[in-house]
Amino acid sequence: MSEQAEELLRRIEAIDEAAADNQRRAESYQRMSDELKTVEATVASPDGIVTVVAAAGGEIKSVTFTDRVRTASPEALSAVVTHTLAAARASAARLQAEVVRRGLGDTALLDKVLTSDGELFGDRRPHDPGPPPAPVRRRAAAQEDEFFEEFDVFGRSR
Repeated sequence: MSEQAEELLRRIEAIDEAAADNQRRAESYQRMSDELKTVEATVASPDGIVTVVAAAGGEIKSVTFTDRVRTASPEALSAVVTHTLAAARASAARLQAEVVRRGLGDTALLDKVLTSDGELFGDRRPHDPGPPPAPVRRRAAAQEDEFFEEFDVFGRSR
């Protein structure tokens, strides 16, 4: 075989190899894309009063409460719900990052994408909210009794 024919054969093999690499990359991106669509993080508050499910992009899919919600003070309930929402969003973001890391094998690229999203769209990365708030305290029965003694559905004064 002539030298030109050998060179041509090497080029064809290089093109075939590049095409196979591109095919593998495209399949990897498709798997990664499919997996990102199904990312969900479920986080329950430490006291179990609220459970939040967050999806890809931080979308809140559901918020559920146990019966203990009836005995929580509004302030404590607000704090535990806010914290659990933030924790679920942060957990979903970590799961997304792990999918991308597995798919791309390069965390530098992921960091560049997240940074550019923040610059272009004003998106902020969800962050871990830190330790949970104090446990939800139950209202004292005496407080509830006092409230209901003074409460009149018809608005009559006593």
